[in-house]
Amino acid sequence: MQNPQWTNDGAPVLSGRGLVKRYGAQYALAGVDIDVHAGEAIAIVGPSGSGKTSLLHVLAGILKADDGAIFLGGQRVDQLSETKRSELRRTEFGFVFQSGMLVAELTAEENAALPQLLAGTGRKEALTAARGWLARLGLAGKEQRRPGELSGGEAQRVAIARALAHRPKVIFADEPTGALDTRTGRDTMSALLATAQETGAAVIVVTHDRELAESMPRTVAIRDGRIDVRVAA
Repeated sequence: MQNPQWTNDGAPVLSGRGLVKRYGAQYALAGVDIDVHAGEAIAIVGPSGSGKTSLLHVLAGILKADDGAIFLGGQRVDQLSETKRSELRRTEFGFVFQSGMLVAELTAEENAALPQLLAGTGRKEALTAARGWLARLGLAGKEQRRPGELSGGEAQRVAIARALAHRPKVIFADEPTGALDTRTGRDTMSALLATAQETGAAVIVVTHDRELAESMPRTVAIRDGRIDVRVAA
């Protein structure tokens, strides 16, 4: 997979300052600072239990930090109510998970259109946009197939289309290639990065895949809940 050219000019689109997350007496995050710029692609790496998934979930508002602050476009968002944070996730963020998490009863285009449909976009408009993203991702002609009729790589591309459909500011991907073979995973990530670059969305990927991490323009390594400055670049 070729290393795409991303820029990080200007103010960060997403920032974390002094992020702390505890589970009992155990620190998953112990004071993490991070900036993510529009159009930037970042791999978050580290051993199991290092805090990398906690960092992704805290930045995305899925988990609430015990301390610290999160800013989206310069506006502090970690103190918002759960209702407001949920709205933020629907409108400003996109998500790609290891298993895809597609709705089995819906077609590919309906799955891809789901964020827009939930946000109140008209069905015709949402489906038209979804078909456009599916075509860009190489799934033209498969819009009416359900998840069970797609290969693993195809299903992940539907998940990518769903993440991009509402043109989010940031896409969070948690082990997006973990259930795929090496070649399919490489092709899927190439598709994610290329299409995200079209929209200017930042991409934050948590991965155990060394080859994937090395292909990303920037790597942030987490160890014992802190950024490992010896590895981060």
